[in-house]
Amino acid sequence: MVLEFLDRMKNIVTYDADREFYAKVFPDSVPRKDLMRLRRMRTADLPQVLAIENANYKFPWCQEVFEDCLRVNYSCWVCEESDKVLGFSIVSIAVGEAHILNINVDPAEQGQGIGRMMLENLIAVARSKDAETVFLEVRPSNSVAIALYESMGFNEIGLRKGYYPAEHGREDALMLALELV
Repeated sequence: MVLEFLDRMKNIVTYDADREFYAKVFPDSVPRKDLMRLRRMRTADLPQVLAIENANYKFPWCQEVFEDCLRVNYSCWVCEESDKVLGFSIVSIAVGEAHILNINVDPAEQGQGIGRMMLENLIAVARSKDAETVFLEVRPSNSVAIALYESMGFNEIGLRKGYYPAEHGREDALMLALELV
């Protein structure tokens, strides 16, 4: 399990300048996914992060929420390609539990495995910090996200009534969990 984690982290951290050069000169020579990198979110990323958040949600997080996540040192990540943020993810980890707070992919980039790549990264980070369980909430209406979470082994453990703001009042949230031990 440790070797699997190290391999995953190597793939995240490793940067191949030759591959990027050839991809720019010969665009079809390298799979696009190989050019996507996960890295820690920075304050400078917030304009792109907010644009993605606003494009996907009627009730988006505001800039202050993202700033707070960075300030309190949550594990905040972006997936980028050629300096363009394609998506972002945030997890809070404490006392043996990880809580995924947000995974979000640019609408123009959805359906290409970016959300899965970011979710796999958050799970690996949670494991590396000795989390035993990963929790998250998801809107019952978000069937694409639910299918992704279930395919990764998450199970429904409950319901939070009126958790999300909605067009006409509040929407419940499904509570999901993934046991890591």
